[in-house]
Amino acid sequence: MKATRIMAAAMLIAGGGLMGHLAQAQSAGLGRTDVLQHDLGIAGREVVQARVDFAPGVMAPRHSHPGVEVAYVIEGMIEYQIDGNAPVTLKAGDGLYIPDGAVHSARNIGGGKASELATYFVEKGKPVFVPAK
Repeated sequence: MKATRIMAAAMLIAGGGLMGHLAQAQSAGLGRTDVLQHDLGIAGREVVQARVDFAPGVMAPRHSHPGVEVAYVIEGMIEYQIDGNAPVTLKAGDGLYIPDGAVHSARNIGGGKASELATYFVEKGKPVFVPAK
């Protein structure tokens, strides 16, 4: 636990703008824990990883990212809705690829807490979370 706090403090100092961008995604019953932010070997791109926790029935509102997202469900059941596609329900151990710029939402449809590990391969310097209009 102490190592997690130290890493989080280092991310806050080193990550600067990331925390502000991810804070936009926070809402009641929806929590984010930053795990990693690192430059990729591709100019202008970075990888960002975060754990997202959903209270029962909570939905992450429609949004997009300036790159792709790979979601891995750690616990519970989450229904993902990518605009133009049928809803997809994932359980612990399942993963989902969300294309660059795709507007989507996610909702905990189980009776308990649900969590995912979200890995974003995005344009550096842009907000990771972009609310849909």
